[in-house]
Amino acid sequence: MAITVVGSVAFDSIETPAGRQDRCLGGAATYFSLAASFFTDVRVIAVVGEDFGPAEEAVFNARRIDTRGIERAAGKSFFWEGSYLDNLNEAKTHITDLNVFAAFEPKIPDAYRDSEFLFLANIDPVLQRRVREAMPDVKLVAGDTMNYWIKDHLAALKQVLKGLDVLLINDTEARMLAGNNNLVQAARGVLAMGPKTLVVKHGEYGATAFFSDRSFSGSGEALVSHPFRAPALPLEEVVDPTGAGDSFAGGFFGYLASQSELTPAKFRRAMFYGSVMGSFAVERFGTARLQELTRQEIDERFILFRELTHLD
Repeated sequence: MAITVVGSVAFDSIETPAGRQDRCLGGAATYFSLAASFFTDVRVIAVVGEDFGPAEEAVFNARRIDTRGIERAAGKSFFWEGSYLDNLNEAKTHITDLNVFAAFEPKIPDAYRDSEFLFLANIDPVLQRRVREAMPDVKLVAGDTMNYWIKDHLAALKQVLKGLDVLLINDTEARMLAGNNNLVQAARGVLAMGPKTLVVKHGEYGATAFFSDRSFSGSGEALVSHPFRAPALPLEEVVDPTGAGDSFAGGFFGYLASQSELTPAKFRRAMFYGSVMGSFAVERFGTARLQELTRQEIDERFILFRELTHLD
């Protein structure tokens, strides 16, 4: 039940009230892969530059992550610098250097083509669509996007949305995409664009899933007609929120890929595992916490979530 993910592998320089970290390993595909690898095998499609060395490669190799789809190109890797000094829920971007990522053309290794799950991380929707069309037989496909693509590349993004089973975006992006400030109405508008299910991330306040009548077709269970809310775990300190959303996506989709079928009950559990992985990611700068994490810690925190919310 392998997942193929296409997205960015990058270096980040980040400043928060907890301090500063320069050139730590980051990128949407990186956070997603590390989080998902605790549940299933992950295959990465990305591009890196000559500054991506053995130390960075070892981070992936230490987990159930296949890196044959990471292309090496002449030049530097994608680099982002930002800060969260004013608001931990919103990054202030200072530098974005696309570098080798500017000419990224995803190449799918033959060994990846039997993947049953596909995650389209936050990249140009034109590239997302190419990968989706090149892997038509996947069992489940999910994707992410951001305000830049919604604002300036909406036509291309709408073509991607038609092919998604699950879209994961934050509440600001959902309202922007639908052109409606009421989140419930916005969710209904986004679902009408194609995704079977919409997962709206609320940062430190958790995430909400909105369903359509196509969400669980064939599962044998009654359709879900109302949203489902998974909370976030209250933390004493958030060191770095950069990878929280991608780690949520990795935990969420990784858990789904580890299950034999998708049902409402398993979807709810996936939402909680997403919140668990997001809560760990923010405890250290970059991917440091995910690198040292154990499955036992994940399961213990899942139990804590369940006790706090009476999930079962």
